Amino acid sequence: MVQLYDVLLCSATMHILMTAVMALFARHKVEYLSLAWILGIFGFSIIFILPFANDIQITHLGIMHPMMLIPLLAIVFLQSIYPLSISMPGYLQWNRMWGYAVPVIVVIALYVIAMVLGMSPVILRTWSDFRAHLVSFDVFFRIVILLLSIYYVINIFRLPKELLRLPDIPNYIIGYTTALGLSSVLYIWVTVHFNIGLFELWIATFTLVNLYIGMRVLETIALNLPKPEIKNVESQPEEKDIQETELADFNEANRKRFERVEFWMQHNPQRWKDYTFGRDQLCAETSINRHLLLQSLRSQGYNNVHEYINTYRIYELVRLIDQGQLVSLRDCIDAGFGTIKTARTTYEKIIGGNLDEYLASRTRR
Repeated sequence: MVQLYDVLLCSATMHILMTAVMALFARHKVEYLSLAWILGIFGFSIIFILPFANDIQITHLGIMHPMMLIPLLAIVFLQSIYPLSISMPGYLQWNRMWGYAVPVIVVIALYVIAMVLGMSPVILRTWSDFRAHLVSFDVFFRIVILLLSIYYVINIFRLPKELLRLPDIPNYIIGYTTALGLSSVLYIWVTVHFNIGLFELWIATFTLVNLYIGMRVLETIALNLPKPEIKNVESQPEEKDIQETELADFNEANRKRFERVEFWMQHNPQRWKDYTFGRDQLCAETSINRHLLLQSLRSQGYNNVHEYINTYRIYELVRLIDQGQLVSLRDCIDAGFGTIKTARTTYEKIIGGNLDEYLASRTRR
């Protein structure tokens, strides 16, 4: 049987790891700073409750227990703001965030003060207990916290619509915020009537959702790493030589296989300038199957065959522009691009900047 302690420990480890990575990237791009802070808050909060894991597992917390309600309010509050912080760090939105946080701070502060002054928490095991203590101060505060939590969860579900108004927001953020809302609904259900199995399920879901956003951020960064330079290949490695090398050095075999592809690309430009030329044609021309072709390209820093071919096309497009042979992007088909949109996207991804601006700067000379 899975122990709650193990589930919490795994979740804390994942959050701290993601926090360290986001903090590293935040040194170079400030938009990751708030993400690092909030993932860190989650991670260290889980570490804080680790010593109480066994008590939680063997204790039937019942209905709307403060140990569940207060973390619920804090978590849904943080989740309802931090996707928006992708476009702007929280400390640059201080007035807005302070106003948004005031209800959370006030409600939790009043509840803690009441506990310090001697208010005893009511144990609610059944709904009959809930009805019997409905007019008590403790239960009243619990209902307020629950309603406030629902308000923040509604705001989480509103995030996709709000994010669509922001420029340059990746599509995966929309699905991510929806997953946050569904995860929060599960936590509300567990809070209203505690169940240890559902609580562990929520922790796993909560961790996976946050791990997803961390991995997508890393993917975005990886896809924007500098691309390898194209180097001239004077001679084509023979297949027999590649196979012999593979027995001793797998990486060297991939490099030689890549040189074989490079040699063909550099000596057959008219073939890949046909915009219908793709992976299957390249495999046939180089006598390398799909798996080995992709493996060799990735060993040299390319994500896929499509990106590799388009790298040649975009440098050919730039060459044509520089030599004055191409003065309109409508002629991008001369470099192998089927559409202007593809040419613009490839230029931005591989070279960086705006293709239209580059063309204008070269044609003004």
